[in-house]
Amino acid sequence: MTTKDRMRFLVVRTIGNFLVLFAIFGVLATFGPALYYEVQFRIIQVRGVHFSVSGQIVQANKVIGTPEVPEVPVAPVVVEPARAIPGFGDILSGPTEQILTPIDPNFSILIPKVGANAKVFRNVDPGNPDVFLPILKEGVAHAAGTYLPGQKGNIYLFAHSTDNFWDVGRYNAIFYLLKDLNKDDEIVIFFQNVRHNYRVTKTEITSSSNVSYISHASTGKELLILQTCWPPGTTWQRLLVFAGPK
Repeated sequence: MTTKDRMRFLVVRTIGNFLVLFAIFGVLATFGPALYYEVQFRIIQVRGVHFSVSGQIVQANKVIGTPEVPEVPVAPVVVEPARAIPGFGDILSGPTEQILTPIDPNFSILIPKVGANAKVFRNVDPGNPDVFLPILKEGVAHAAGTYLPGQKGNIYLFAHSTDNFWDVGRYNAIFYLLKDLNKDDEIVIFFQNVRHNYRVTKTEITSSSNVSYISHASTGKELLILQTCWPPGTTWQRLLVFAGPK
């Protein structure tokens, strides 16, 4: 093999290795968050970890979220900051019975089956990426023009991205495990310090252009709708989870 042939071989091999590494990086960047939460959920199932939602929110000098019980003065309580989904340490070695406390009692969503706990941002324009993309890095968005917990109409919450494919995982990881929800699974919303309980009624896969549940939110019937991307790590379609008041 001549020196020229060796150089050609080295160049081709270097380019080939670069393309392989770039492809691996692209896959991990897109689907890595999904795999992380998928593995974590399977560990939850194997260990038999069960999450329940705290029945009341404690603030300094009073208990809120339990209107049927008279307010009673209590000592101030410091609650450790909550995480969207418990870490591997909690899942692997923590107790099998764990309590979820809403990150923000003014507006939060908790899904006990998958250990999800996220802040919800109110009245976000779902048609303006410049508005909703920064918000989806922090939590879940409530679609502007739809209803709020306790009202008669569609309550539309979404966590998804429509920009570059390599950024998808940064936005919709909170709702990756919606695919594992089944009929009658529990969803809890805290809104203005009041707990609202819902049960999953069905799931549906629809096109990414379907906005009917937002544009026709006034139905006269309270219905919670959760939206994420489908398949996970893409923006091709939407997975919708429907839940009614419990």
